[in-house]
Amino acid sequence: MIDLKTLREDPGAAKDSQRARGEDPALVDQILEADRRHRAALGAFEEQRASQRELGKQVAKAQGQDKAALVAQAKALAEDVKSRQAEADVADDRLTSLILRLPNLVEPGAPSGQENQFEVIRTVGEPRDFAAEGFAPRGHDEIGQGIGAFDTERGAKVAGSRFYYLTGVGTLLELALLNLAMRRATDLGFNPMITPTLVKPEIMRGTGFLGDHADEVYYLPSDELYLTGTSEVALAGYRAGEIIDLADGPQRLAGWSACYRREAGSYGKDTRGIFRVHQFHKVEMFSFTRQEDAHAEHLRLLAFEEEMLQLMELPYRVIDVAAGDLGTSAARKYDCEAWIPSQERFREMTSTSNCTTFQARRLGIRERDPAGDGTTTRAVATLNGTLATTRWIVALLENHQLEDGSVRLPQALRTELGRDVLTTLAGHAA
Repeated sequence: MIDLKTLREDPGAAKDSQRARGEDPALVDQILEADRRHRAALGAFEEQRASQRELGKQVAKAQGQDKAALVAQAKALAEDVKSRQAEADVADDRLTSLILRLPNLVEPGAPSGQENQFEVIRTVGEPRDFAAEGFAPRGHDEIGQGIGAFDTERGAKVAGSRFYYLTGVGTLLELALLNLAMRRATDLGFNPMITPTLVKPEIMRGTGFLGDHADEVYYLPSDELYLTGTSEVALAGYRAGEIIDLADGPQRLAGWSACYRREAGSYGKDTRGIFRVHQFHKVEMFSFTRQEDAHAEHLRLLAFEEEMLQLMELPYRVIDVAAGDLGTSAARKYDCEAWIPSQERFREMTSTSNCTTFQARRLGIRERDPAGDGTTTRAVATLNGTLATTRWIVALLENHQLEDGSVRLPQALRTELGRDVLTTLAGHAA
């Protein structure tokens, strides 16, 4: 949610943000008009309410015919107060509905435009030259089934398309990857957490996931709960309605959770293997920071993500996501995309977003204003970033495949798995 005071003082910045996203800047004017009407209606109500209190004092002191006249006057005034309160409530509902439609203001410097108008910041590592090695790279689906790492056919039999079983070395690989990510996060000062994957509507709405992409979310109407597509939702909700202490720096959390996404609109895309699925696991970083520290914290999260990709010995690039592809809550987002040999292109592995105060305002997460006298509060900033997820298995299998169908493990995972190469587990059929 955008601070109305900021919107009133600089509506041009909000309109520029809307244009950068490819959204209608007229929404800003609609919000400001609704704000004006709400303040006018609220002022009229409060003025009549004050008159009602004063008249009440006069009634209490009056006697006889004077009292009867004042009581009649008070009754008429009460009806007017009730009417004005209703008008103020309607105006407030109108204002709230409009401001909830306004996405976060894009951070200056982020590229304008839609999904394919991102900017490449840097590319790290070189893709393997499989032709020079004398064989054509297999896709992760062929490799994974060959070594018994996952089973999509039986996943579909049990749960439908885009579901799967991780099996054998696939199971061990995911556990090793996520354990390494969680240990890295803990070493970096994040508090490790296993989070709920079902949340209340107000938490899902507060984090901005019930806007344009609500069709991506699974909903359980009989329980009025949502399945989360990222532990970001539960981690943000962890501090909802609280005043937190950031005097000693950011509060950092790392959540491990199952994640669920409907993948609406993805019909025909990435149908093979486990790249685009309805259920997966992820370790997510989350930070509560002071507003002025958010940009630096964002770059810090990005650096942590890159360190993990380098530990996995994966060639990747970092992109500055275009404004029209930021989603509702993010003011800026960086994606790390790993090279996928079978597709000969980079695909997203991680994403880190600076949500500034947008989520915190909706969820009521504040700190004591460091510039105040100890009685005033202000919204904090929230940031998130992926440290590892099931999708990384795709990049690991493809980039480290060997000609015989086995997979060489990066050094960082060898201790975790107790082996250097992934092949079918002894005694387990692929």
